[in-house]
Parts: sequence; C-alpha cells; structure tokens
Amino acid sequence: MSSDSAVDLNGLKVMVIDDSKTIRRTAETLLKKAGCEVLTATDGFEALSIIADNHPDLIFVDIMMPRLDGYQTCALIKHNELYSDIPVIMLSSKDGLFDRARGRIVGSEQYLTKPFTRDELLGAIRRHATKKAA
Repeated sequence: MSSDSAVDLNGLKVMVIDDSKTIRRTAETLLKKAGCEVLTATDGFEALSIIADNHPDLIFVDIMMPRLDGYQTCALIKHNELYSDIPVIMLSSKDGLFDRARGRIVGSEQYLTKPFTRDELLGAIRRHATKKAA
C-alpha cells in the first residue's frame, strides 16, 4: 500500500447516485471498507432530498439515469449555493471527449469511466474531498 493513509477517509460522507444496483453496491462496499459513510440514491430526484438532509462531503453521479440525468443533477447541485462547494464526480460507461467536456461545463470535478477500480474510486475521493470541521 502506497499513499493509502495520506488522506483519512474515515467518517467522510460520500454519496453514490446511480440507477444500477450493481454499481451502487460495488461502490458502497469499497467505500465502507475505506471507512466512509455511504449514502445512495437511484436518480437525481431522490438524491436532491438526501443531499439536503445529509450534506455529503463528495458526490459520485452516474450520467445516464432516468428522470434527471447526471448532468442535470450536477448542475442543480452546483447552482445551489448551499451545495456548490461539494465536489461532484461523474460516472459513465462512455469515455468520450464530449461527455468529459459536458461534465466540466456543468461543474463536475472529475470524470470516472465505469467499471472503475477501487484505486480510481478512492483516488478521486482523496483528490477532491475536504472534510468539514465538525
């Protein structure tokens, strides 16, 4: 293990928004093993109320979702001054330049291609999460 202890992930509130149960379960398992508190939602609408109630430290959002897609969800989070400081990382099974650019436009911090590895997931958290002082 290299720089695993560089950033303490214990107690970090991480949200995973994805309509795939498999992706949510995989991410949740990996994140819980790293000590994170995990919140999940199946789409953007469900996510917004959870974000309002829990104010996560970092959000992973899938691009392709019913009702409210990842771009719309990210834009709504970033346009709300209460939540605009929360880092948002887009998840997609497509690795296109257009998708990456569109993710940047709506304010996302990073773009991960599915299937992601444990190191990619935790690396993204270490890069962007800043734990709020209690």
